Amino acid sequence: MVFDYIQKYPHRTKQILGISYEQLQSLLNCAINRYKDIKTKQESQKIRINASGGGRPTKLSTSEQVCLCLFYLRQMPRFQVLGMLFGVSKTEANDTFHDWIPILRDILPSSLLEQVSNNESDLLFVQEVLTNFRLLVDSMEQPIN
Repeated sequence: MVFDYIQKYPHRTKQILGISYEQLQSLLNCAINRYKDIKTKQESQKIRINASGGGRPTKLSTSEQVCLCLFYLRQMPRFQVLGMLFGVSKTEANDTFHDWIPILRDILPSSLLEQVSNNESDLLFVQEVLTNFRLLVDSMEQPIN
């Protein structure tokens, strides 16, 4: 439902996912390519007894799975609500989210603090620099009944 809505109204993507439609398309391309690379590597290392292609097919396309993950990170709904919005169970929503997080962390750059967290001298320097600047956070608050 959410992914179909974004496809129908691309100008509302930033409100729903926090990124523009063009950024979403670019992220989807990178994520899908990375996902294919991981699956190809896993498949080459598997020792198969049964032919590939067996099992239950996924309900969500890879684009919908990435959208589910981004929607969760932006809106933070419960997995039961997330599953309802994407037409899957809460367990499927939870599993999908946790399957895609490592891929998105691999594709997207980490924050400056996360990059220097292992080196204490660099961490202190970055913290000092950041205290001298004003940080603006885009947070959209909506009243909840």
